[in-house]
Amino acid sequence: MYAPERQQEILRLARDGGRVDVLSLAEEFQVTAETIRRDLKALDRAGLVRRVHGGAIPAGRLDFEPDLAEREGTAADEKDRIAHAALAELPAEGSVILDAGSTVSRLAAALPLEAELTVVTHSLPTAARLADHPGIQLHLVGGRIRHRTRAAVDAWSLRAYGEIRADVLFLAANGFSTEAGLTTPDLAEASVKRATVAAARRVVLLADSAKWGQEHFARFGGLADVDLLITDTGLAPEDAAAIEAGGTEVHRV
Repeated sequence: MYAPERQQEILRLARDGGRVDVLSLAEEFQVTAETIRRDLKALDRAGLVRRVHGGAIPAGRLDFEPDLAEREGTAADEKDRIAHAALAELPAEGSVILDAGSTVSRLAAALPLEAELTVVTHSLPTAARLADHPGIQLHLVGGRIRHRTRAAVDAWSLRAYGEIRADVLFLAANGFSTEAGLTTPDLAEASVKRATVAAARRVVLLADSAKWGQEHFARFGGLADVDLLITDTGLAPEDAAAIEAGGTEVHRV
């Protein structure tokens, strides 16, 4: 296969899947990782893809925000492992904030029936999962509901989070990196996420490894704001070490 043919196929895979990674492409096309990097560099120069850590995403998708149903079905096994690992970070009979995010919502679904917690959330799907939980004192933060994420945003949300101090925040992000920090496509969502970080004594980021190196339009913090990152083993050990060098503990599950 000639390089232009391979690059055309890489572009198709990126558009179909939303992301491609170097190692998987090298295996699929039976070429070296360096060859794939050159292909991605050529596609990036042509404005067809945007290179990110370990791979590339299609041009125009840097601020693409999948809807809730699509996010729920993406990296499902990894998100389940992350959510179950996060159970160990729950305070005993304490207070937690559950951010809007598919992995955080999985944590809510995994809370044991014997758990006794005060839970604050601005996520409608998370609140719905906990509404009948016998041991949960549930506080639903109000505001304008974004249809794409089913999360409350704007002034009411910000005011509510400004009035509390929780033991632990379980935070979500669309992208995280040592350079750009924590990012999400929407400015209103970013403002609420920033408020949740300020409202908690301890911050635990739940993010699958596919989000590593991705950068979105709205920045709401840095990795230094995160006490613990729980991710999957798709995050390379050297990347985990780089994150920990900045002061954030990393658990790969």
